[in-house]
Amino acid sequence: MPPPTVPFFLTSTTLAAAAAKPQGRPPSPAQMQQQPRDEQDASREACASYAARMRLNPQLALRLFDHLVRSGADPDHVAYALALGRCERERDRRAAAQLHAHAAKRGAASHRRVRNGLIHAYAVSGMLFDARKVFDRGHEGDTVAWNSLLRGYAAAGDVKALREFFAGMQARDTVSWNTIIAWCVENGEYEEAIAVFRDMLANRECLPDRVTLVSVISAITYLGALAQGLWAHAYVCRKGIQVEERLSSALINMYSKCGYIEGAVYVFENLGAKMSVDTWNAMLAGFTANGEKALELFARMEITGLVPNKITFNTVLNACSHGGFVEEGIDCFERMTKVYGIEPDIAHYGCMVDLFCRAGLFDKAEKMIQMMPMKPDAAVWKALVGACRTHRNFELGKKAGHRLIEAAPNDHAGSIEIDGVIHEFISGDKSHSSKEDIYEMLSEMCRQLKVAGYVPDTSQVLLDIDDEVVKESSLALHSEKLAIAFGLISTASGTPIRIVKNLRVCGDCHNAVKLLSKIYRRCIIVRDANRFHHFREGSCSCGDFWNPLLSLAPDGPLPTAHPLLLFDSKL
Repeated sequence: MPPPTVPFFLTSTTLAAAAAKPQGRPPSPAQMQQQPRDEQDASREACASYAARMRLNPQLALRLFDHLVRSGADPDHVAYALALGRCERERDRRAAAQLHAHAAKRGAASHRRVRNGLIHAYAVSGMLFDARKVFDRGHEGDTVAWNSLLRGYAAAGDVKALREFFAGMQARDTVSWNTIIAWCVENGEYEEAIAVFRDMLANRECLPDRVTLVSVISAITYLGALAQGLWAHAYVCRKGIQVEERLSSALINMYSKCGYIEGAVYVFENLGAKMSVDTWNAMLAGFTANGEKALELFARMEITGLVPNKITFNTVLNACSHGGFVEEGIDCFERMTKVYGIEPDIAHYGCMVDLFCRAGLFDKAEKMIQMMPMKPDAAVWKALVGACRTHRNFELGKKAGHRLIEAAPNDHAGSIEIDGVIHEFISGDKSHSSKEDIYEMLSEMCRQLKVAGYVPDTSQVLLDIDDEVVKESSLALHSEKLAIAFGLISTASGTPIRIVKNLRVCGDCHNAVKLLSKIYRRCIIVRDANRFHHFREGSCSCGDFWNPLLSLAPDGPLPTAHPLLLFDSKL
């Protein structure tokens, strides 16, 4: 017989039978002494037995609660709390209301655990009015009750009520602050999340924990604020916070997204036995721009015996696409199903289409789209349109553009891609490329440098060149200067520019960048092989990029950060 969709105790018959029993407050000690002790003990034992089974199998908590009531035993506050926990997880409004009525008739609704369970179940189910009524009847400074209602306001998205309730809390603990910070991150209020974290540190009501740091580091990742990310990592190290799966993944993701892959590798390699599939996935995602390293890391993962999941293969295929590893990508796609039994989803097919498109293999890309068991989404068509623009395949780009408009008519990014294809089809080779824009800006930079009194240091030219003019020209093409030119044409005025290099900054570039930071009033941060150089208003501070910040940062305030442009000048 299949289990009923509605628990038995929710029926009117069961509630009527329950109402026939003595109602009101629980029996007094004197009344209990009049009852046979063996009946009391039997009732307690039955309730304890059912509560233990509900803990072991929370999925059946409501049905077990029904059996408990039907057995004739009186549920205690533990049984009510466990049943309400099931209502909370299922967002079951009806069951929560019926349990509330049942507990009120038994005199158990005023118990602290039952009351908090009711507030939480009502709150997460969207019944904030009912949750507030239970809360107002007597929370007695109970932090759990305050946090339960706070989570309800956060889940409902009532910003005004959420902030007012948080400001009026009598006592706030780590859970309270975590709720607000997590809400900010989930709703894209990343700077607000950092501001709340600052307030948490300043108020000193409680200390941040792992959950706090995961949310804060996620906000930092979206902002690209590497200095703040280093501060947060330093805080973890100095306070002895355990770096478990979620926190390690957040740190790896933060360093990768901020362009400091060495920091991600540092965190990953120091995890030891704590590595999980999620941490491997985070590190693989960090190597997306370097397909070769991603494939090497994936091979290491398989040797450890960990079983990759869908996210793993999505990341590896994405890395193959960016790295141009066509054969390796095909092999991974086939092994995903044949070796690991993972059915590809739309993301995996999208990666394969992008892989073929980037390599100019349009026949294979079209074949992959045709064999997809699901309808291609906008991401698939966008990859095809972008590749057609790059490889000047205008006929296919036109067809893919029509499909993209059908799939996502309001996608502005897709419209820009289609406009690009049309523009290049009309103008042919006469279109003005971004490379030409960079060199125009480079010429303007050189002119401004000369006006500011800059003299090229030709001693930094290592090639055997006799002509001084040619030496000066070669200095102007150093990667740092190209990166700054790209940054100046790609970002708004005043936006800091951050450059990542795998070689040391030469003396000529060091002097030139100092002047450029003053001329264009830009903060320019350059990280070379083993140091960072922070240029601001014609001055520069240099130092190690890792140890000093780890040792000193937590003693000071959280650094102020701005969005930074990453230009990887390793190529």
